[in-house]
Amino acid sequence: MKVLVIGGGASGMMAALTAAEDPNNTVTLLERQNRVGRKLLATGNGRCNLSNIHADVSHYHGEDPGFVRFALERFGVDDTLTYFKSLGLLTVTEDSGKVYPFSDQANSVVDVLRFALERHGVQVLCSREVISIGKKARGYTVKTAEESFYCDKLIVACGGAAGSKLGGTDFGYRLLASMGHSCTSLSPSLVQLKTDTSFTRSLKGVRADAKLTLKQNGTTLLENRGEVQFTDFGISGPAVFEISRYASDRKDLLLLLDLLQPMQEEELCDFLLQKQSGAPEAPLEDFLTGVLHNRLGRVVLQYLGLELSLPASAADCKKVAHLIKFFPLTITGTMGLEQAQVTAGGVPTSEFRPDTLESRRNPGLFATGEVLDIDGDCGGYNLQWAWSSGRLAGKLGGNKI
Repeated sequence: MKVLVIGGGASGMMAALTAAEDPNNTVTLLERQNRVGRKLLATGNGRCNLSNIHADVSHYHGEDPGFVRFALERFGVDDTLTYFKSLGLLTVTEDSGKVYPFSDQANSVVDVLRFALERHGVQVLCSREVISIGKKARGYTVKTAEESFYCDKLIVACGGAAGSKLGGTDFGYRLLASMGHSCTSLSPSLVQLKTDTSFTRSLKGVRADAKLTLKQNGTTLLENRGEVQFTDFGISGPAVFEISRYASDRKDLLLLLDLLQPMQEEELCDFLLQKQSGAPEAPLEDFLTGVLHNRLGRVVLQYLGLELSLPASAADCKKVAHLIKFFPLTITGTMGLEQAQVTAGGVPTSEFRPDTLESRRNPGLFATGEVLDIDGDCGGYNLQWAWSSGRLAGKLGGNKI
Protein backbone atom coordinates (compact mmCIF):
# COMPACT_ATOMS: atom_id res chain seq x y z
CA MET A 1 0.00 0.00 0.00
CA LYS A 2 1.30 3.45 -0.88
CA VAL A 3 1.21 5.91 2.02
CA LEU A 4 2.01 9.60 1.68
CA VAL A 5 2.60 11.97 4.61
CA ILE A 6 2.48 15.74 4.06
CA GLY A 7 4.61 17.49 6.66
CA GLY A 8 7.96 16.59 8.22
CA GLY A 9 7.34 17.90 11.71
CA ALA A 10 6.94 15.87 14.90
CA SER A 11 3.58 14.26 14.11
CA GLY A 12 4.45 13.74 10.45
CA MET A 13 7.68 11.92 11.19
CA MET A 14 5.98 9.77 13.81
CA ALA A 15 3.15 8.95 11.39
CA ALA A 16 5.60 8.01 8.65
CA LEU A 17 7.66 5.80 10.97
CA THR A 18 4.55 4.06 12.24
CA ALA A 19 3.19 3.40 8.75
CA ALA A 20 6.62 2.08 7.68
CA GLU A 21 6.49 -0.62 10.39
CA ASP A 22 4.15 -2.54 8.10
CA PRO A 23 6.39 -4.16 5.45
CA ASN A 24 3.50 -4.03 2.97
CA ASN A 25 3.56 -0.22 3.01
CA THR A 26 5.67 2.08 0.86
CA VAL A 27 5.92 5.41 2.68
CA THR A 28 6.81 8.82 1.27
CA LEU A 29 7.11 11.98 3.37
CA LEU A 30 6.91 15.41 1.72
CA GLU A 31 8.33 18.46 3.54
CA ARG A 32 8.12 21.95 2.07
CA GLN A 33 11.22 23.22 3.90
CA ASN A 34 14.76 22.10 3.13
CA ARG A 35 14.93 19.79 6.14
CA VAL A 36 12.59 17.90 8.46
CA GLY A 37 12.00 18.88 12.08
CA ARG A 38 12.96 22.54 11.81
CA LYS A 39 10.28 23.74 14.23
CA LEU A 40 11.13 20.89 16.57
CA LEU A 41 14.68 22.21 16.84
CA ALA A 42 13.40 25.44 18.40
CA THR A 43 11.18 23.89 21.08
CA GLY A 44 12.12 24.28 24.72
CA ASN A 45 14.60 27.04 23.86
CA GLY A 46 16.56 24.55 21.80
CA ARG A 47 16.37 21.81 24.46
CA CYS A 48 13.18 20.16 23.11
CA ASN A 49 10.65 19.61 25.87
CA LEU A 50 9.37 16.46 24.15
CA SER A 51 6.72 15.39 26.67
CA ASN A 52 5.33 15.75 30.19
CA ILE A 53 4.60 12.87 32.55
CA HIS A 54 1.37 14.62 33.61
CA ALA A 55 -0.11 14.57 30.10
CA ASP A 56 -3.83 13.81 30.19
CA VAL A 57 -7.05 15.30 28.83
CA SER A 58 -7.06 18.10 31.42
CA HIS A 59 -4.06 19.75 29.75
CA TYR A 60 -5.67 20.11 26.31
CA HIS A 61 -8.04 22.63 24.76
CA GLY A 62 -10.35 22.97 21.79
CA GLU A 63 -14.06 22.55 21.14
CA ASP A 64 -13.74 18.92 22.32
CA PRO A 65 -10.58 18.38 24.42
CA GLY A 66 -11.74 14.82 25.15
CA PHE A 67 -10.91 13.98 21.54
CA VAL A 68 -7.28 13.41 22.61
CA ARG A 69 -8.17 10.63 25.07
CA PHE A 70 -7.99 7.68 22.68
CA ALA A 71 -4.64 8.72 21.18
CA LEU A 72 -3.11 9.34 24.62
CA GLU A 73 -4.35 6.01 25.93
CA ARG A 74 -3.04 4.11 22.91
CA PHE A 75 0.34 5.85 22.93
CA GLY A 76 0.92 7.75 26.13
CA VAL A 77 3.97 9.22 27.80
CA ASP A 78 5.49 5.90 28.90
CA ASP A 79 4.99 4.46 25.41
CA THR A 80 6.55 7.55 23.90
CA LEU A 81 9.65 7.44 26.10
CA THR A 82 10.05 3.70 25.49
CA TYR A 83 9.76 4.31 21.76
CA PHE A 84 12.39 7.05 21.76
CA LYS A 85 14.69 4.89 23.85
CA SER A 86 14.36 2.18 21.19
CA LEU A 87 15.55 4.79 18.69
CA GLY A 88 18.61 5.45 20.86
CA LEU A 89 17.48 8.59 22.70
CA LEU A 90 18.05 8.95 26.44
CA THR A 91 15.74 11.33 28.30
CA VAL A 92 15.56 13.01 31.68
CA THR A 93 12.43 14.05 33.59
CA GLU A 94 12.49 17.23 35.68
CA ASP A 95 10.58 17.67 38.94
CA SER A 96 7.96 19.66 37.03
CA GLY A 97 7.20 16.62 34.88
CA LYS A 98 8.83 18.05 31.76
CA VAL A 99 10.84 15.55 29.73
CA TYR A 100 13.99 16.56 27.83
CA PRO A 101 16.65 14.67 25.91
CA PHE A 102 19.54 13.83 28.26
CA SER A 103 21.85 15.67 25.86
CA ASP A 104 19.80 18.84 26.48
CA GLN A 105 19.82 19.40 22.71
CA ALA A 106 16.79 19.39 20.44
CA ASN A 107 18.84 18.16 17.52
CA SER A 108 19.26 14.82 19.35
CA VAL A 109 15.50 14.27 18.99
CA VAL A 110 15.44 15.33 15.34
CA ASP A 111 18.48 13.21 14.49
CA VAL A 112 17.18 9.94 15.99
CA LEU A 113 13.93 10.44 14.07
CA ARG A 114 15.78 11.27 10.86
CA PHE A 115 18.02 8.20 11.19
CA ALA A 116 14.99 6.03 11.93
CA LEU A 117 13.25 7.27 8.77
CA GLU A 118 16.29 6.19 6.78
CA ARG A 119 16.44 2.75 8.44
CA HIS A 120 12.74 2.13 7.83
CA GLY A 121 13.05 3.01 4.17
CA VAL A 122 10.83 6.09 4.26
CA GLN A 123 11.40 8.24 1.19
CA VAL A 124 11.89 11.76 2.57
CA LEU A 125 11.55 14.50 -0.04
CA CYS A 126 12.33 18.01 1.21
CA SER A 127 11.74 21.34 -0.55
CA ARG A 128 8.51 19.88 -1.91
CA GLU A 129 5.63 22.30 -1.41
CA VAL A 130 2.29 20.64 -2.05
CA ILE A 131 0.00 22.60 -4.35
CA SER A 132 -3.14 20.48 -4.17
CA ILE A 133 -4.62 17.16 -3.20
CA GLY A 134 -7.42 15.36 -4.99
CA LYS A 135 -9.62 12.32 -4.50
CA LYS A 136 -9.42 9.46 -6.98
CA ALA A 137 -11.74 6.49 -7.32
CA ARG A 138 -9.33 4.77 -4.96
CA GLY A 139 -6.80 6.82 -3.05
CA TYR A 140 -5.51 10.34 -3.55
CA THR A 141 -3.30 12.40 -5.83
CA VAL A 142 -0.91 14.94 -4.39
CA LYS A 143 0.66 17.59 -6.62
CA THR A 144 3.74 19.71 -6.05
CA ALA A 145 5.17 22.25 -8.46
CA GLU A 146 7.48 19.60 -9.92
CA GLU A 147 5.61 16.30 -9.76
CA SER A 148 2.52 14.34 -8.85
CA PHE A 149 2.14 11.46 -6.41
CA TYR A 150 -0.51 8.79 -5.99
CA CYS A 151 -1.24 7.18 -2.64
CA ASP A 152 -3.75 4.76 -1.19
CA LYS A 153 -3.66 6.52 2.19
CA LEU A 154 -2.88 10.18 2.85
CA ILE A 155 -1.84 11.74 6.16
CA VAL A 156 -1.98 15.53 6.51
CA ALA A 157 0.51 16.61 9.19
CA CYS A 158 1.21 20.19 8.11
CA GLY A 159 1.15 21.70 11.59
CA GLY A 160 -0.47 25.00 12.51
CA ALA A 161 -0.13 28.65 11.55
CA ALA A 162 1.96 29.65 14.60
CA GLY A 163 5.64 30.51 14.23
CA SER A 164 5.82 31.33 10.54
CA LYS A 165 9.57 31.99 10.72
CA LEU A 166 10.05 28.35 11.68
CA GLY A 167 7.66 27.01 9.09
CA GLY A 168 4.22 27.65 10.55
CA THR A 169 1.58 27.92 7.83
CA ASP A 170 -2.16 27.79 7.28
CA PHE A 171 -1.67 25.49 4.30
CA GLY A 172 -2.85 22.39 6.13
CA TYR A 173 -6.19 24.03 6.83
CA ARG A 174 -6.51 25.05 3.18
CA LEU A 175 -5.62 21.58 1.95
CA LEU A 176 -8.27 20.00 4.12
CA ALA A 177 -10.76 22.71 3.15
CA SER A 178 -10.29 21.66 -0.47
CA MET A 179 -11.51 18.22 0.60
CA GLY A 180 -14.67 19.58 2.20
CA HIS A 181 -13.43 20.15 5.73
CA SER A 182 -14.07 23.33 7.72
CA CYS A 183 -11.90 25.31 10.12
CA THR A 184 -12.55 27.16 13.36
CA SER A 185 -11.21 30.65 13.99
CA LEU A 186 -7.48 30.64 14.66
CA SER A 187 -5.71 32.51 17.44
CA PRO A 188 -2.27 32.47 19.04
CA SER A 189 -1.62 30.25 22.06
CA LEU A 190 1.53 30.05 24.19
CA VAL A 191 2.44 33.59 23.28
CA GLN A 192 3.63 36.79 24.96
CA LEU A 193 1.12 39.30 26.34
CA LYS A 194 1.04 42.99 25.55
CA THR A 195 0.42 45.27 28.51
CA ASP A 196 0.32 48.95 29.37
CA THR A 197 4.05 49.63 29.87
CA SER A 198 3.77 53.12 31.34
CA PHE A 199 5.53 51.98 34.51
CA THR A 200 7.21 48.75 33.44
CA ARG A 201 9.16 49.70 30.31
CA SER A 202 12.35 50.04 32.38
CA LEU A 203 11.96 46.42 33.54
CA LYS A 204 12.90 44.89 30.18
CA GLY A 205 14.80 41.67 30.89
CA VAL A 206 13.85 41.45 34.58
CA ARG A 207 12.47 38.09 35.68
CA ALA A 208 10.25 37.33 38.66
CA ASP A 209 8.72 34.20 40.15
CA ALA A 210 5.10 35.21 40.64
CA LYS A 211 1.53 34.14 41.09
CA LEU A 212 -0.64 35.40 38.22
CA THR A 213 -4.35 36.13 38.54
CA LEU A 214 -6.20 36.96 35.33
CA LYS A 215 -9.35 39.03 35.84
CA GLN A 216 -12.03 40.38 33.54
CA ASN A 217 -14.24 43.13 34.93
CA GLY A 218 -13.42 42.00 38.46
CA THR A 219 -14.10 38.30 37.84
CA THR A 220 -11.19 35.88 38.20
CA LEU A 221 -10.75 33.82 35.02
CA LEU A 222 -7.80 31.72 36.15
CA GLU A 223 -4.66 31.67 38.24
CA ASN A 224 -1.17 30.41 37.53
CA ARG A 225 2.31 30.44 39.02
CA GLY A 226 5.76 30.56 37.53
CA GLU A 227 8.37 32.72 35.89
CA VAL A 228 7.41 36.07 34.38
CA GLN A 229 9.79 38.06 32.21
CA PHE A 230 9.21 41.75 31.58
CA THR A 231 9.68 42.98 28.01
CA ASP A 232 9.51 46.30 26.21
CA PHE A 233 5.96 45.45 25.04
CA GLY A 234 4.61 43.59 28.08
CA ILE A 235 5.41 40.22 29.64
CA SER A 236 6.65 36.81 28.59
CA GLY A 237 7.73 33.55 30.21
CA PRO A 238 6.26 30.06 30.77
CA ALA A 239 3.62 31.18 33.26
CA VAL A 240 2.45 33.87 30.84
CA PHE A 241 2.28 31.47 27.91
CA GLU A 242 -0.06 29.20 29.84
CA ILE A 243 -2.68 31.91 30.32
CA SER A 244 -2.28 33.59 26.92
CA ARG A 245 -4.95 31.54 25.11
CA TYR A 246 -7.52 33.03 27.50
CA ALA A 247 -6.41 36.56 26.67
CA SER A 248 -6.41 36.44 22.87
CA ASP A 249 -10.12 37.07 22.34
CA ARG A 250 -11.17 38.94 25.50
CA LYS A 251 -11.22 42.62 26.45
CA ASP A 252 -11.05 44.52 29.74
CA LEU A 253 -8.43 42.16 31.17
CA LEU A 254 -6.32 42.86 34.23
CA LEU A 255 -3.42 40.71 35.38
CA LEU A 256 -2.44 40.83 39.05
CA LEU A 257 1.06 39.68 39.98
CA ASP A 258 1.96 38.46 43.42
CA LEU A 259 5.66 39.33 43.39
CA LEU A 260 6.47 37.76 46.76
CA GLN A 261 4.52 34.51 47.04
CA PRO A 262 6.18 33.06 50.18
CA MET A 263 4.81 35.84 52.41
CA GLN A 264 1.22 36.84 53.14
CA GLU A 265 0.39 40.54 52.90
CA GLU A 266 0.17 41.05 56.67
CA GLU A 267 3.46 39.22 57.22
CA LEU A 268 5.12 41.27 54.51
CA CYS A 269 3.77 44.49 55.99
CA ASP A 270 5.20 43.58 59.42
CA PHE A 271 8.55 42.81 57.81
CA LEU A 272 8.62 46.16 56.03
CA LEU A 273 7.66 48.00 59.22
CA GLN A 274 10.57 46.33 61.03
CA LYS A 275 12.86 47.25 58.13
CA GLN A 276 11.64 50.85 58.36
CA SER A 277 12.07 51.05 62.13
CA GLY A 278 15.61 49.64 61.84
CA ALA A 279 16.66 52.46 59.51
CA PRO A 280 14.06 55.24 59.93
CA GLU A 281 16.13 57.83 58.06
CA ALA A 282 17.01 55.64 55.04
CA PRO A 283 15.59 56.96 51.77
CA LEU A 284 12.80 55.04 50.03
CA GLU A 285 15.05 54.63 47.01
CA ASP A 286 16.80 51.74 48.79
CA PHE A 287 13.83 50.52 50.82
CA LEU A 288 13.15 47.34 48.84
CA THR A 289 16.81 46.35 48.43
CA GLY A 290 17.04 42.71 49.48
CA VAL A 291 13.31 42.19 48.93
CA LEU A 292 12.85 42.45 45.16
CA HIS A 293 15.05 42.89 42.12
CA ASN A 294 16.39 46.45 42.41
CA ARG A 295 14.67 47.70 39.25
CA LEU A 296 11.42 45.98 40.13
CA GLY A 297 11.45 47.41 43.65
CA ARG A 298 12.00 50.90 42.29
CA VAL A 299 9.06 50.53 39.87
CA VAL A 300 6.81 49.45 42.75
CA LEU A 301 7.71 52.60 44.64
CA GLN A 302 7.32 54.82 41.59
CA TYR A 303 3.92 53.28 40.83
CA LEU A 304 2.75 54.51 44.24
CA GLY A 305 4.02 57.99 43.44
CA LEU A 306 6.31 58.03 46.46
CA GLU A 307 9.18 60.49 46.74
CA LEU A 308 12.24 58.22 46.68
CA SER A 309 14.52 60.68 48.46
CA LEU A 310 12.31 60.65 51.59
CA PRO A 311 12.28 57.96 54.31
CA ALA A 312 9.44 55.43 54.43
CA SER A 313 6.49 55.95 56.75
CA ALA A 314 4.28 53.30 58.34
CA ALA A 315 1.56 54.17 55.82
CA ASP A 316 4.06 53.70 52.99
CA CYS A 317 4.90 50.20 54.29
CA LYS A 318 1.26 49.14 54.09
CA LYS A 319 0.85 50.52 50.57
CA VAL A 320 4.06 48.88 49.37
CA ALA A 321 3.14 45.51 50.89
CA HIS A 322 -0.25 45.56 49.18
CA LEU A 323 1.18 46.52 45.79
CA ILE A 324 3.84 43.80 45.92
CA LYS A 325 1.09 41.24 46.49
CA PHE A 326 -1.28 42.73 43.87
CA PHE A 327 0.81 44.42 41.20
CA PRO A 328 -1.60 45.29 38.34
CA LEU A 329 -0.90 45.04 34.63
CA THR A 330 -3.53 46.10 32.11
CA ILE A 331 -3.51 43.64 29.20
CA THR A 332 -3.84 45.31 25.82
CA GLY A 333 -3.61 42.16 23.68
CA THR A 334 -1.31 39.34 22.69
CA MET A 335 1.54 39.05 20.25
CA GLY A 336 0.42 37.47 16.98
CA LEU A 337 0.58 34.02 15.45
CA GLU A 338 4.06 34.77 14.11
CA GLN A 339 5.43 34.89 17.67
CA ALA A 340 3.18 32.14 19.09
CA GLN A 341 4.40 28.63 19.78
CA VAL A 342 1.02 27.00 19.09
CA THR A 343 -2.18 27.71 17.18
CA ALA A 344 -5.47 27.58 19.07
CA GLY A 345 -8.22 26.33 16.76
CA GLY A 346 -8.03 24.32 13.58
CA VAL A 347 -10.00 21.71 11.67
CA PRO A 348 -12.90 20.58 13.91
CA THR A 349 -12.23 17.23 15.57
CA SER A 350 -15.87 16.29 14.99
CA GLU A 351 -14.92 15.75 11.33
CA PHE A 352 -12.44 12.98 12.26
CA ARG A 353 -12.67 9.67 14.09
CA PRO A 354 -11.02 9.83 17.52
CA ASP A 355 -9.98 6.16 17.37
CA THR A 356 -8.11 6.45 14.05
CA LEU A 357 -7.89 10.16 13.12
CA GLU A 358 -9.42 9.22 9.78
CA SER A 359 -11.67 11.76 8.08
CA ARG A 360 -15.39 11.05 8.41
CA ARG A 361 -15.84 12.70 4.99
CA ASN A 362 -12.89 11.23 3.09
CA PRO A 363 -12.01 7.60 3.87
CA GLY A 364 -8.28 7.01 3.72
CA LEU A 365 -7.45 10.62 4.65
CA PHE A 366 -5.98 11.23 8.11
CA ALA A 367 -4.93 14.36 10.02
CA THR A 368 -2.54 14.76 12.94
CA GLY A 369 -1.17 17.27 15.41
CA GLU A 370 -1.73 20.99 15.33
CA VAL A 371 -3.79 21.09 12.12
CA LEU A 372 -6.66 19.75 14.23
CA ASP A 373 -8.52 21.89 16.77
CA ILE A 374 -6.40 20.71 19.70
CA ASP A 375 -3.78 22.67 21.60
CA GLY A 376 -2.04 21.87 24.85
CA ASP A 377 -0.65 23.72 27.83
CA CYS A 378 2.95 24.85 27.96
CA GLY A 379 5.37 22.18 29.13
CA GLY A 380 5.63 19.38 26.56
CA TYR A 381 1.91 18.69 26.12
CA ASN A 382 1.74 19.81 22.50
CA LEU A 383 4.62 17.57 21.47
CA GLN A 384 3.03 14.64 23.30
CA TRP A 385 -0.13 15.23 21.24
CA ALA A 386 2.06 15.27 18.12
CA TRP A 387 3.63 11.89 19.01
CA SER A 388 0.34 10.31 20.08
CA SER A 389 -1.68 11.58 17.12
CA GLY A 390 1.08 10.76 14.65
CA ARG A 391 1.32 7.23 16.00
CA LEU A 392 -2.44 6.74 15.81
CA ALA A 393 -2.78 8.11 12.29
CA GLY A 394 0.19 6.03 11.14
CA LYS A 395 -1.76 2.89 12.00
CA LEU A 396 -3.96 3.82 9.01
CA GLY A 397 -7.21 2.75 10.57
CA GLY A 398 -5.89 -0.40 12.18
CA ASN A 399 -7.22 0.69 15.58
CA LYS A 400 -10.87 1.01 14.62
CA ILE A 401 -13.32 0.16 17.39
